[in-house]
Amino acid sequence: MLITSMDNPKIKEYVKLKQKKYRDITGKFIVEGMHLVLEAYKCGYIEEVILEQDEVLALDVPIIYTTKEIIHKISTLDHPVSVLALCKKVPESSFLGRRVLMLDDIQDPGNLGTIIRSAVAFDIDTVVLSPNTVDLYNPKVVRATQGMLFYVSFFRDDLVSVISKLKEDMIPIYGTHVEYGTSVFDVRDHHSYALVVGNEGSGVHENILDLCDQYLCIEMNGNVESLNVSVASSILLYELRGRR
Repeated sequence: MLITSMDNPKIKEYVKLKQKKYRDITGKFIVEGMHLVLEAYKCGYIEEVILEQDEVLALDVPIIYTTKEIIHKISTLDHPVSVLALCKKVPESSFLGRRVLMLDDIQDPGNLGTIIRSAVAFDIDTVVLSPNTVDLYNPKVVRATQGMLFYVSFFRDDLVSVISKLKEDMIPIYGTHVEYGTSVFDVRDHHSYALVVGNEGSGVHENILDLCDQYLCIEMNGNVESLNVSVASSILLYELRGRR
């Protein structure tokens, strides 16, 4: 199918998905670029591929061809690509597992996407997003995950209630704290844990810290006060993964 009109209902649907409220209503979102499209395809989340006319992509899904101008209208990129896809959202799962990452009001989309990517790399079972954490399907988040969004178990919930469930399962809760934390390099038991990382500006909320069994930090050169939350999360997850 070739669509050349901006007024086509499908095009209007794609454009609306730039907004969170329409992603929430429809349960759909757009991915942009060959890598993300192929990752979504491998995991079975694509409903339609959207190609600039004359492009060729041999995938066993419905394909919509359209113009460069319409691609620009759909895209959230400054320099749009020629391959996009309409995807259904990944189903949320309340499964916690033995290695849990909890995100306390992460606001920057790039940070959230990078953290999701690291969570997959370092064998996290489940990522729990607090209610005020940025939308997982924000286009910048999706791009920053580099497709790992499709490989992670996650759900959004109040962290206090999640921590109470983890404590019932005897899983240690680690909170991040620059001043009062124990070096993550000194943690010996890597078989099960829940790690809480906090907001870019204010860190982990006090009421969440009060529920943690231990505070962790990363030993650094004294000239550096703190690290970006996505960088710190990646280091912590790598160390907590343990030696293989």
